[in-house]
Amino acid sequence: MLKTALIEEPKETYEFGFNLKDFIVKKDTVKSGDTFGTILQNNNISYPKIFEIVEASKDTFNVARNLRPGKPYTLLCDNDSLQTPKCFIYQPTKERYVVIDFQDSIKAYTSYKPIKYVEKTATGVITSNISQSMEDEGKPYMLALKMSDIYAWTIDFSRLQKNDKFKVIYTEKYIDDSIYAGIQEVKAAYFEHNKEPFYAFEFETDSVLGIRDYFSDEAKNLRRAFLKSPVSFSRISSRYNLRRRIALYGNRIRPHTGTDFAAKKGTPIMSTANGTVVKSKYSRSAGNYVEVKHNSIYSTKYFHMSKRKAKVGDFVKQGEVIGYVGSTGNSTGPHVCYRFWKDGREVDPFKQKLPEAKPISDSLKIKFLEYIKPLKSQLQLLDYTKQLDTLNTQLQENKLTI
Repeated sequence: MLKTALIEEPKETYEFGFNLKDFIVKKDTVKSGDTFGTILQNNNISYPKIFEIVEASKDTFNVARNLRPGKPYTLLCDNDSLQTPKCFIYQPTKERYVVIDFQDSIKAYTSYKPIKYVEKTATGVITSNISQSMEDEGKPYMLALKMSDIYAWTIDFSRLQKNDKFKVIYTEKYIDDSIYAGIQEVKAAYFEHNKEPFYAFEFETDSVLGIRDYFSDEAKNLRRAFLKSPVSFSRISSRYNLRRRIALYGNRIRPHTGTDFAAKKGTPIMSTANGTVVKSKYSRSAGNYVEVKHNSIYSTKYFHMSKRKAKVGDFVKQGEVIGYVGSTGNSTGPHVCYRFWKDGREVDPFKQKLPEAKPISDSLKIKFLEYIKPLKSQLQLLDYTKQLDTLNTQLQENKLTI
C-alpha cells in the first residue's frame, strides 16, 4: 500500500515582533561597499521608493551612515513570486535591532530582543589549575577568568594546591531564550585554598555610578584600589628598572619606568582601578596607549596596544577592558607596558603601599549581611561528592600524586 507523506503546516515563528510565517525571509550580512540603497535595489525596490524610505526614517535611524560591514540584516518579503521586500531589519548588536517597516506607511523604530538570565552553579576540586577544573566540569573558560579576577588580591591562582576546592553561583545570559550571550555575573563564590575558606559576594556600593564589588562574609572588601596586573594569566617580562639595558637602543642603559606584561596579541587589557580616561591616542614610542586618571594622586598608562577601546572622557571601572595587547610603537613583541604615576612621578607599583579599596559603608553593612544569608546557605548546600570521587579514583590508579 502506497504511503502518503504527512505534510505539516509550519509552526508560527515570531522574531522581531513579526510572524515569519507570513513572509519570505531573507537573511544576510552587510558586505563591504553595501548601502541600504543597493541592498533594496538588488531586491527589486525602485530608487524613488528607496529615497522615500530613507527620508521618512532618517530621524530614527540614518541608514546612509549607520550600516556596518559584517552586521546581519533581515528582509521580510511578500510571500509570492515577486518576493517584494516589505520590511528591513538591521542588527547592530545581538540584543538591539532596528526595524524599517514600509508595508503601508513608512515607520522606523529601535527595539530589543528579550533577554533571559539563568542562574547556575558550579563546584570543583583543583587537580592542576582552575581553568582545567572548569573544563572538566563542562563550564565556560570565562568563569575561570571571573573567579581569578574576584580573588585577585586574596589568592595567587598561579600557586593553587591540588585538592583546593571552589563553589560558585553565577548567571548566564540568553537572547531570545536560546542564543548564549556569556556570563552575566558571579553572584557568590567560595574558595578553599590551603584549607582556608574565602567567601566572595557581589554587592552594589554605589547605585549612581553602578559600582559593584566583592566582599567577604564579614563585609571586608576583597579588592585593593589597584589590581596587580592589567592582563589576566600573563607573566612579567620586564620590571621597573632605572638601569636596564635595552637591545632596541644598542644595549645602552635606558631607564625603564614601566612594568612589561607579556601576553598574546589581542589579550584584553584592563584598567587596574576606577578612573577617568584622559588620553587615548597614538605616539611613535608608546604606540596605541590609554591613560587613566584615578584621583589627584594616582594615574596609570597602558602602552603598545593593538587597539584602543576606551575613549577620552570615559569613566572606567576596575577590571574594565580599555584596549587589547599588541606591539605598536617601540616594541619587540606583544605585551603591555604598564606605567604607574604617583603625585606626578613614575614609580614602581610593586613597591608602593597602595590603599585598600573603599570599604562598605556602615549604613550598607546591615543590608549586605542580610542579603548574603540565603546565598551563603546555598553555597554551603553545594558539595564536591562527584569531583572527590573522581579524584580518589585517579589517586588509586596512580594517575595523580598529591
